[in-house]
Amino acid sequence: MGIHPAFKLNGIHFNGDGLYEVAYSWVKEGQDFEKAAGNFLLEWLGPSECIPVQTSGSTGQPKIIEINKEFMVNSALTTGRFFDLRPGSSSLLCLSAQHIAGKMMLVRALILGLELDIVAPSSKPLTVPQKQYGFCAMVPLQVENSLAGLQNIEKLIVGGAPISKSLREALAKQQGTIFETYGMTETVTHIAVREIGNVKSGTHETYFQTLPDIQIERDERGCLVIVAPKVSAERIITNDLVEIRDDTHFKWLGRYDNVINSGGVKLIPERIEEKLAPLIENRFFAFGIPHGQLGEELVLVIEGDVDGEILQKRIDSLRDLDKFEKPKRILSTPKFVETKNGKIRREETVLQLQKP
Repeated sequence: MGIHPAFKLNGIHFNGDGLYEVAYSWVKEGQDFEKAAGNFLLEWLGPSECIPVQTSGSTGQPKIIEINKEFMVNSALTTGRFFDLRPGSSSLLCLSAQHIAGKMMLVRALILGLELDIVAPSSKPLTVPQKQYGFCAMVPLQVENSLAGLQNIEKLIVGGAPISKSLREALAKQQGTIFETYGMTETVTHIAVREIGNVKSGTHETYFQTLPDIQIERDERGCLVIVAPKVSAERIITNDLVEIRDDTHFKWLGRYDNVINSGGVKLIPERIEEKLAPLIENRFFAFGIPHGQLGEELVLVIEGDVDGEILQKRIDSLRDLDKFEKPKRILSTPKFVETKNGKIRREETVLQLQKP
């Protein structure tokens, strides 16, 4: 694949041969994050038309899929147009190149001619003084630990896990342009974004806006179907429940596989959590536990200490909470089970609570 003449890696221009040598040396002698980047670059520069990538499970069980390099180039070009990323713009890679988000930061730099710096992935990527960057991608945990340094990033995209209410409020006070992204491995990262509202402007966008050349539909379950011929040869059927406003805007409601069937009433945990968020400072989630009569019993699971009796009274007094949406029980645990990027593993957390 071609390399843009303006491309720089850690401040140095590279042609194909030079980049191959660096990638090879990283694989042989580099740190873990350099080995991951090196392996991907060798694959990118190699003869194969596809790149093997591990999915996250957004459309089913996690698996290895082959993504056509042409689709990755198309995704990079679309992102470049949408965010106005021009040759010579500086960018920061602080995600692992083992996963699609990190791989695509490398592809964008190679194709768009960005000047890319790579640092070891960590939960605190901006702990040392940083230069100004035009573009960066992070997961919410990294963003939460980098609030003091975000003024050094002009355009930031955040994905990989939901953004909490408290983090959203903190980001609204930042000066830069910050976007929450929607996407998955199968769509070669994001296919839609929504800008996180700025306090000064008073804006707050609840709908995701699709990027160019993306069509959206809903299936019979109410889940999002994505038609994106430039990044996928097939229609992508997700497990994400959505409300579609028009051809280019949709609201994410929750996960179909999280839906709770309690006494014949289908409850979307994420909608319940949104209503409860003003009452609860700790991290929490709603979950359905097997119940003899109801099928599933709605419970509230909270991380850390909580006075369940007082909280239950506050929940019972909420006017916009339907009677079926009020948890039957409140459970607490010192620490949630998480994925590497900070996403809560709901089922594993509840199973851990139920262990004798």
